Amino acid sequence: MARLYLDHAATTPLDPAVLEAMLPWMGCDTGFGNPASVTHAYGRTAAAAVEQARRQVADLLQAPAEGVIFTGSATEAINMAVLGSMRFSMQRGRGSHLVTCATEHSAVLAACEQLRREGATITVLPVDANGQLSLADLQEALRDDTVLVSLMLGNNETGVCHDIAAVAALLQGHPARLHVDATQAVGKVPVHLPALQADLLSLSAHKFHGPKGVGALWRCPEPRVRLQPLLFGGGQESGERSGTQAVHQIVGLGEACGLAANALPAEMQRLTALRDRLEAGLRATGIPMVCNGAGRRLPHISNLSFPGLHGEALLADIEPELAVALGSACSSADARGSHVLRAMGLDETLSLSAFRLSVGRRTTPADIDVAVAVVARSAQRLLRLSPLQPRGVAG
Repeated sequence: MARLYLDHAATTPLDPAVLEAMLPWMGCDTGFGNPASVTHAYGRTAAAAVEQARRQVADLLQAPAEGVIFTGSATEAINMAVLGSMRFSMQRGRGSHLVTCATEHSAVLAACEQLRREGATITVLPVDANGQLSLADLQEALRDDTVLVSLMLGNNETGVCHDIAAVAALLQGHPARLHVDATQAVGKVPVHLPALQADLLSLSAHKFHGPKGVGALWRCPEPRVRLQPLLFGGGQESGERSGTQAVHQIVGLGEACGLAANALPAEMQRLTALRDRLEAGLRATGIPMVCNGAGRRLPHISNLSFPGLHGEALLADIEPELAVALGSACSSADARGSHVLRAMGLDETLSLSAFRLSVGRRTTPADIDVAVAVVARSAQRLLRLSPLQPRGVAG
C-alpha cells in the first residue's frame, strides 16, 4: 500500500463520523426498512432518514430540499440532467441543441455523444491555454433551439473553474437551462445555488468523504425543470429515479454534506495553503515543472508537468511512497493522455508527463513536505538518465 495518499480528486477516505451515521441503517434488526413501505414504522423510519439527508444536501447548497434527487453516482446524476432534459425537449419538438465544453468530464461528453446519435446537435466549446472558457464563444454558440448548457464548476484534472455566475447571467432571458457538474467542487469551496443560478447541479458523496455509490442531482423545483427519467418502475424520487433507495448510503451523503457545511470556508483556506505549499516546494527544488491551468482554481488540485520525463516512469518510481494520478481516475488507462490537457493545447510531451496531485481532509503540511522530497528525488534521478532532459527550462 502507498504510504501517502494524494489522489483525493479520485476519491476520498470515508469520514469516521459518516461511517458512524451509516451503521445503524445497515443492521439486520433495525434500519433495514424500505422507505416506500409507509404502512409500518420500519418503512416510515427509513423514509424520515431519507428526508433528513435530503434536507442536509439542500442546506449545503442553500437550495430547496424538494429539488434534491438521490442517484447512484455523479455519473448517473449527470446523465439524468443531460439526457433527461434533452430527451424531454426533443420528444416534444422544443429544441435539440446542447452546448458544452471540451474539458468536461467524460460523463458529460459521452452523454452528449449518445444524444448526437439520437439526433441532437452538440456544440463543444474550446478553452484557452489556461483552461478558461470564453463567454463570447458561449454567447455566439447559443441558438433559438438551445435546450441545455452543461459546464463543470471546477475541472477534475486541473481544478480550473468556470465563472458559472457569469454564464448564468449570460443566459438570462434565454430559454436554455444550465447544468453544473459540481462533483469536484462540493465540500472544497462554497457551492450555493442562489449565487450560481443553475437549473441543474450534480454531485457525488465519495468526493468529499462520503460513501461511494450515492450522488445527487438538484433540479430546480419552481419553475420545475422537466426531465425524461432514465429508469422506470416504482416511482421513487418523485418518479424521476425509480428504484428502492439505499438508505445507508443516502444517510452517509447527508452526513458528509453536514460535515462539509460546518467545515467551510476554513477547509477551503487550509486546502489552498497545502496546494500552494506543494507547488512552491517543487519549484524550489529546481526541477523543470509546468503548472497546467491558471486563474481561479479549486483549492485541492495541482496538475503539473515535468518536462523531460515520461509520467509513467515517474509514477512507477514514486508509487511505493506516494499515491498520485496521471490524470482523472476515469481515464487513467488512456494511453493518449488527458483530453483536458489536449484541449488546452499542451503538446504530447508535456501531456504525457503530467501528474494530478490532490490533497484532502487528512493531508498535513508535513505530508506535503514528504511529497515534495519524494517527487524531487525521483525526478532528479530520472532526468539524469533521460535522453530527453531539457536545457534551460524554467519551472
